[in-house]
Amino acid sequence: MAIRGTLAVLISIVPYFLLLSSTRAQLSVDYYSKTCPNAEEIVRKEMIQILKVAPSLAAPFLRIHFHDCFVRGCDGSVLLNSTKTNVAERDALPNLSLRGFGAIERVKAKLEAACPNTVSCADVLALMARDSVWLSKGPTWPVWLGRRDGRTSIANETNQLPPPQANITELIQMFSVKGLDLKDLVVLSGAHTIGTTNCATISDRLYNFTGLDNLNDVDPFMDKHYIDKLRSKCSPTDNTTLIEMDPGSYKTFDTSYYNYVVKRRSAFHSDWALLTDSFTRAYVLKHANGFESEFFQDFADSMIKMGNIGVLTGSQGEIRKKCYIVN
Repeated sequence: MAIRGTLAVLISIVPYFLLLSSTRAQLSVDYYSKTCPNAEEIVRKEMIQILKVAPSLAAPFLRIHFHDCFVRGCDGSVLLNSTKTNVAERDALPNLSLRGFGAIERVKAKLEAACPNTVSCADVLALMARDSVWLSKGPTWPVWLGRRDGRTSIANETNQLPPPQANITELIQMFSVKGLDLKDLVVLSGAHTIGTTNCATISDRLYNFTGLDNLNDVDPFMDKHYIDKLRSKCSPTDNTTLIEMDPGSYKTFDTSYYNYVVKRRSAFHSDWALLTDSFTRAYVLKHANGFESEFFQDFADSMIKMGNIGVLTGSQGEIRKKCYIVN
């Protein structure tokens, strides 16, 4: 506990210059100090209870925050339900595997009871993502608050989300347009240290990789023994079986993900792609050998940076009463 406590103190001293100047003046770590002083405490208390019952939700909460920020910025748009006239982000193909929406509404309801019409759903996501990592034995960081909720959610706009099949060129481009650099890319990919994916997302690496339609047509960049292991669990048509992203450590936030990338036993092609750029490869190789405190600090920095993508502030957007529907 002493070591972890020291890490928490160090990680809280984050270089705030990472924040874009346009949002730095609008957001603040004490944004709710007068209007809802117990906001973070309320979220943390609920998160402890939620993850005590369902620890596997830690990664989904973190993933929802990622998926929110990469489409229209961090505005809670991923939480909106589809309507009769519009298909929303959460019903687009890349988001069909997202889960934990009910728990998000539970946290939001607690905040509404304590401080009506005050804390945005976008801020709820940012706080829940932070607490998910911390409660998975990872780092913590100060969350800059004051985001407003967007009123628009369009399924087709999820094409901005980096797909698991992406190569390094595509990943760099998709991160760059969001103001994130190579370091952010390799650091945020480290979030794959927790959570699971289903067989359908990796099936193309295990079967019919190039269209030859034979048992030898597999991804040549994945370890053969790992392919055999995954095939024993995943049939070509299996879309329900879950595979650990970081086998043996998928509930603990640590650096072991990078070790699996080096061994070519990571789940996604986009994970392996990190070895094809000199900068990201060097980072992966270094952290495959540990340096956990450095990775924790880097992750905290990149999460703050990502959490400020395209935020709505001031009189923009709204503060939703319920996260799944506009007011």
